Amino acid sequence: MTKTVAVFTGTRADYGLLYWLLKDIEADPALRLQLVVSGSHLSEELGYTLQGILDDGFGVDAQVPILSELDTPVAIAASMGRAVTGVAEALAKLQPDVLVILGDRYEALAAAQAALLLSVPVLHLHGGEISEGANDDAMRHAITKLSTLHCTAAEPYRQRVIQMGESPQRVFNVGAIGLDHLTRSSRMDRHALSRSLNWDLSGPFVVATYHPVTLADEPAKASFEAMLAALDDYPELKVILTYPNADEQGRSLIPALEAYAQQRPERVLAIPSLGQKRYLSAVAEAEMVIGNSSSGLIEVPALARPTVNIGQRQLGRLAADSVFHCAANRTAIAQAMAQALAWRESGQRARYLPYGGGDASGQVVELLKSMPAKPASEFYDLPQKESA
Repeated sequence: MTKTVAVFTGTRADYGLLYWLLKDIEADPALRLQLVVSGSHLSEELGYTLQGILDDGFGVDAQVPILSELDTPVAIAASMGRAVTGVAEALAKLQPDVLVILGDRYEALAAAQAALLLSVPVLHLHGGEISEGANDDAMRHAITKLSTLHCTAAEPYRQRVIQMGESPQRVFNVGAIGLDHLTRSSRMDRHALSRSLNWDLSGPFVVATYHPVTLADEPAKASFEAMLAALDDYPELKVILTYPNADEQGRSLIPALEAYAQQRPERVLAIPSLGQKRYLSAVAEAEMVIGNSSSGLIEVPALARPTVNIGQRQLGRLAADSVFHCAANRTAIAQAMAQALAWRESGQRARYLPYGGGDASGQVVELLKSMPAKPASEFYDLPQKESA
């Protein structure tokens, strides 16, 4: 009997990571794919990345618009409420056997809540991680408690999910699913990438992305401008600058981002979304990646490129030795960039890669086939240590 698997995506980031899993679900005769698309995918301002999904050949079974014109805390909460309602309506119509959710954003938490209320079991990817500088941290753990099956990206994360009361029989370390791109996806060479972007990439360049920090004393505008100022300390480096995500204060950074690029048209390219293929192609050709995206800690080290990780957003996440952490000020960022350039010029590769070998998707597909028909509810207590 064919099992229907709905997959939720709310941003360019989670869709890029889910790509090969979507392909493998489609290709498996025992599974039928349904795709639920929401969040920034449907926003013209943030790049309308729904078009990229369609261009990749996927059918979209439900669109759930949720974003407002504001990115205040109240507006984000309202978007989350619309997501609960919209995803619930989509699931009621589609009647999937299981819902796949990746990560830790508010849209993902809303989807998990809707699934719980409709008794749709959830398979959660990338649980158990820590990113202390963002609200995402609490949302990730909340999604864990709403999910039935857990596919973590590293063994310490598997242990943490078990520590949260999830049965070891339902928690699997499969590695980071985005690394499947490194073993299965083709990448553009520098010339093809330059042509695709319609921008000269003949010299050295960096890829930069800064997202607002939602749970730490790190003012978004000041920290973002510190990154831009540090980039100006290296005028020999061109910059591909991608837009922030649809978090609180995210939209407030876009005018500064666009003004920075417009004032330096030969050196800076601002783009809402590169898409996964262009992003990984750019990383593979770049001198380094700069910012505070989780990809700088997960995918970038596996491509043998250094990362300058700014500020507190990813605090607590496992990181390779090619990741250079720094405070969110101009001097610290510029110094970390110097370290990253020296590491790059030395020809080193990361000695410690904690997120697996790029074979997660196939493992997840097999787990989907054996998913329970109803959400799990039992709480697993850790064995008690015997007193001395």
